[in-house]
Amino acid sequence: MTIQTPSLGDRSYLVTDGATAFVVDPQRDINRVLALTASRGISVTHVFETHIHNDYLTGGLALARATGAAYYLNGADAVAFDRVAIADGDVIPVGTSLRVRVIATPGHTFTHLAYALEDTASGEAIAVFTGGSLLHGSAGRPDLLGAEHTPALAAAQYASIRRLAAQLPDQTAVLPTHGFGSFCAATASDASDADGSGSGVGSGSGVGVGVGGSGSGVGGSGGSTIGEERRVNPALALDQDLYIAGLLAGLDDFPAYYARMAPANAAGPAAPDLTPPATSDAAELSRRIAAGEWVVDLRGRRAFAAGHLPGSLSFEYEDSFVANLGWLLPPGTPLTLIGDSPGQVADAQRDLARIGIDRIAGTAGPPHEGHAGSRRLASYPVSDFEALAAARRDQPVAVLDVRRRLEWSDGHIEGALHVPLHHLPGRLSDLPPGPIWVHCQAGYRASVAASILDAAGHAVTAVDDDFSRAALAGLPLTTAPATTATS
Repeated sequence: MTIQTPSLGDRSYLVTDGATAFVVDPQRDINRVLALTASRGISVTHVFETHIHNDYLTGGLALARATGAAYYLNGADAVAFDRVAIADGDVIPVGTSLRVRVIATPGHTFTHLAYALEDTASGEAIAVFTGGSLLHGSAGRPDLLGAEHTPALAAAQYASIRRLAAQLPDQTAVLPTHGFGSFCAATASDASDADGSGSGVGSGSGVGVGVGGSGSGVGGSGGSTIGEERRVNPALALDQDLYIAGLLAGLDDFPAYYARMAPANAAGPAAPDLTPPATSDAAELSRRIAAGEWVVDLRGRRAFAAGHLPGSLSFEYEDSFVANLGWLLPPGTPLTLIGDSPGQVADAQRDLARIGIDRIAGTAGPPHEGHAGSRRLASYPVSDFEALAAARRDQPVAVLDVRRRLEWSDGHIEGALHVPLHHLPGRLSDLPPGPIWVHCQAGYRASVAASILDAAGHAVTAVDDDFSRAALAGLPLTTAPATTATS
């Protein structure tokens, strides 16, 4: 069974023989696993981690403690808790019909492991849990441990993927943890999907692993096999030098909160406390904004633009919410959530807990006139690329592109300023004082940027449109390097 977390582009896996089960790379909110096992009357006896994760807090230790399961990690990982240390070549029986074979696959990290699921009777490899190693048509990025290690890890990743392909038969299902919109994937296409457009972020169907008493099987759509990867994966089609060059060229920035995840995972995170935050009134919200705290509005971006609490920020609640907010929120800054409903706030709270943002200062319902005390609600216009082109025909217009470096390099509006969204809060002084039209790839990041600019006193128009329509609207595009406001 596949447990998807589209907001982070990750998947966890629950495998059972009908009585006992093991779990691979569980997310921190382990109640999803516990609900599945309780509904099926099965017991988790083993929990496996492919690596010390950089993009989320693991639920592995908490799940092992809650269920009494054995917790398996690479023995070379320095951690602050007891676990079962494993290494390349180890074989772990699970129940009466399954076994897990450990395969060292360095590349995403130095101590990364993959796990081949085998039928005990036949020895047949049913599936391989590849974590951040072999992904569907791609590979885990090798730069998360620092630039000084990236070349060595890139070479190791190439060798690890080829090792998996050499050891496993073509029919073996490939079940990665990352790669479904995750920034842990090393391809630019995966990273650009995290704009919030809804394309590519966790959109693939889950690959279910079901092992019953009468046999073993893998079912589902949207998956891959070792044989399929032989046909489509660059690591299995290109020579090493060409592959590594392409891999390194496709790397772009990754969320700032990643730096905090691996140390927290090595320390052993507990299960999250998802107690609902206290309700805050209008006066309290205004006080928090004035004190420099973040008040984040989860409503749809057009509803926010039409009327919002002055100084609040727009992070529409959808799949890209947690990565973008986690990236921009300064560590330790108190956070209050405004939502359409308590359920929406609870969902956002769960997503944030997955990346270690545990303490929500307060919550409130949608703002309305009078909500801001003596001030009226703020607003700004929302438009599209056709309107931007028309505005530029009449007079000079400042255009701000908040996409990432590789997106900008692929093509941008001539004369636009470039400040990637994750740099914007620290780059406001670089922007011109007059009206600004801000855009991204599909609208989500532009809405966040517009709210930041609005809170800082800029006159802003948010372009809620797909960048593919910019040229169709008559806007001139170029790939020339930027000369101002670049990062």
